[in-house]
Amino acid sequence: MTTGKKIVYAFLAGMVPMLLLASFYGPDPRHTAAPGDDPLACSTAGCHTGLAKGGPINAGGGAVTATFSSGTSYTPGQPVTITVNVTDPVNTLHGFQMTARLESNLSTAQAGRFSYQTSAGVFVLCDNNVPRTPTGNCPASFPVEFIEHEAPKTGTFTFTWTPPATNQGPVHFYVAGNAVNNNNLADIGDHVYTASYVLQPAAACILSLPVINKVVSASGFGGLNAFASGSYLEITGSNLAGNTREWLGPDFNGNNAPTSLDGVSVSINGKSGFTSYIQTGGAAPSQVNVQAPVDTATGPVSITVTNCSGTSAPVTLQKAAMAPGMLAPSSFVFNNKQYAVAQFYPEYAFVGNTSFGSVFRPAKPHDIVWMFGIGFGDVSGGTVPGVIAAGTEKIVAPVTISFGTTPANVSYKGLYGGYVGLYLFIVEVPDVPDGDYQINVAAGGQPLQQPPFFLTVHK
Repeated sequence: MTTGKKIVYAFLAGMVPMLLLASFYGPDPRHTAAPGDDPLACSTAGCHTGLAKGGPINAGGGAVTATFSSGTSYTPGQPVTITVNVTDPVNTLHGFQMTARLESNLSTAQAGRFSYQTSAGVFVLCDNNVPRTPTGNCPASFPVEFIEHEAPKTGTFTFTWTPPATNQGPVHFYVAGNAVNNNNLADIGDHVYTASYVLQPAAACILSLPVINKVVSASGFGGLNAFASGSYLEITGSNLAGNTREWLGPDFNGNNAPTSLDGVSVSINGKSGFTSYIQTGGAAPSQVNVQAPVDTATGPVSITVTNCSGTSAPVTLQKAAMAPGMLAPSSFVFNNKQYAVAQFYPEYAFVGNTSFGSVFRPAKPHDIVWMFGIGFGDVSGGTVPGVIAAGTEKIVAPVTISFGTTPANVSYKGLYGGYVGLYLFIVEVPDVPDGDYQINVAAGGQPLQQPPFFLTVHK
């Protein structure tokens, strides 16, 4: 920390020793590892490291992440809420520094403006190492801003960034996070992490206000007129989205699913859903698929879609504690009979008559098959919509699966690891005679409210 900054904080903190301030408050400018900044961020020699050469960086088993309310894009002049989070397996006190740069000159071209409330535990530092007030500006000769912590704390840091008033191309965000052991010494007990993000300018809006015609739970899982926290919904109408795509890896923030795809978002009872698919109009209706967020409310709730033109009129759908459905899509209708999707593991062939295709074969008694569902409610540790599952989250409610009237042994019933909101059931086929069996599933003592579906058994 340089003299100018020390003087500011000495005035604010009274007689606190200067050495303590140097390690306690946020760093000097240029410690984000951005181009033109110290590439070791705050693990540079003499800072949060005990090594003369500096480092290590990104080696403590944790991470620094940032989430943007606008997803992966920005609209010129429209504020974006940013939340920075530092995780670490050892140290619970965290700090950070972030900067936003234009791609035209990543070293010195400031992008937009950071805004903050003094109560948020953050402040903005100009490139000349002088703090900027919430309403002030950095000098024209030192335009680059750095928003950072006032003091280390547990929890997240939230603030606002306002993009340039006009399209200035991609904006690059660089963030460094510290997880400190709070001994006020420069040693390797502190852990430093870095990350970077790019927001693309949103395309010019060519859509009208979205109009919702219908909302049901995912049609491949029964298309119910009810849903639960974590259920997937299909919203159809007009002007919902300007293009067609599903979420991809870059849309995720770590394990967290996006709440917006290309500027399209869904609000369910006032809470942001997790947008998994958007489809523009044309011959088919415009469509948005979304996973419902955590919400303890039940009964009719309001659902809206927002695109670049604004927000739709609300529609209502019944929300329940559970609204279970098993995967039995229209593509698995053969000879006018609906079959469930069940796979042999690790072979991944489908259960069914060989006449259905080369990837089908009947199940034999005691075969192990995998089946899939949504809407089965709470899992151990609480519902976790919008997060990639670890595969250890088991369904809280009792679930039974029967082939006709014969119960099957279900060795696993919980979230499917590596997926968001998809439930996996590992089922042993019971010892039943050859035939097609209606699969009867009950959750919490109640049978599923979806049309019948079948599986084929043949010894």
